[in-house]
Amino acid sequence: MVPYLFRRLIHMGVALFVLATLIFFLVRALPGGPFDREKTLPPEIMRNLEAYYGLDQPLGRQYLDFLWGALRGDFGPSYTSRTDSVMALILRHLPVSAELGLWALLLAVAAGIPLGVLAAYYHNSPVDVFATLLAVLGRSVPPIALSPLLILIFGLYLQWFPIARFDTPAHRVLPALALGLGMAALIARLTRSSMLQVIREDYIRTARAKGLTEWAVVWVHALRNALIPVVSLLGPLFAAVVTGTFIVEYFFAVPGLGRYYITSIGNRDYPVIMGTSLLFGATVILVNMVVDVLYSWIDPRIRLE
Repeated sequence: MVPYLFRRLIHMGVALFVLATLIFFLVRALPGGPFDREKTLPPEIMRNLEAYYGLDQPLGRQYLDFLWGALRGDFGPSYTSRTDSVMALILRHLPVSAELGLWALLLAVAAGIPLGVLAAYYHNSPVDVFATLLAVLGRSVPPIALSPLLILIFGLYLQWFPIARFDTPAHRVLPALALGLGMAALIARLTRSSMLQVIREDYIRTARAKGLTEWAVVWVHALRNALIPVVSLLGPLFAAVVTGTFIVEYFFAVPGLGRYYITSIGNRDYPVIMGTSLLFGATVILVNMVVDVLYSWIDPRIRLE
């Protein structure tokens, strides 16, 4: 396990270096600049701003400064929020996105896995049809359409939950539903297809022949092996929801990192773009490494070499 993790950490460093290089040159290839305004700034002010942020340096020097700062976790100040550094913005807004993402993921797992298991166990029955219909509806309605629908029904008409801000537990419900229902549908469909394959295996018939209860056969022996494809999906889903979803955060006025990431692209805020992109990339790589380790725990036949 230790040599495997060491090699994966080396691969992670190489991947982040390539990602940092691509991000640095791609953001500077975008049309426009960070200080372009509808009313053109005087040349003296433009020169002072570029000198203050180091944009008057050769591109190679800017690139080396960016790599050295990234190694130290220092991405410099934001161009738009000049009183804050990029790391301060990340530390302030990432926990909000992470909390929202974790609630949404818990909802998706708690609803998706049982729904998929029941659909597979009662294959071709009304339960299966109903579960499949829910899964199709969940995947067919994206968050950009589901968010205003939830606001209209549960926030304005029924007035069960608040529709904006992120202050109390009640404020978490609607954005977590908007973000988690689609993932729950995806997990349910994958769990169903995986369970249908697993429950036909010989060892399941052997477990039944030994006199094990149906609950133990389905929820212990079959589900454990059926979860391997689901765990593969949970890795990217976890990284995506923890790092924030702009659409949901925008509709519910959630002060998460996703909103600032999208805004920074429009403002050509290079430090924020590069810092958050590297954070997202590192999160995806780390989560995939954790998923690989979970494989060996779920299925002891898998060895990490």
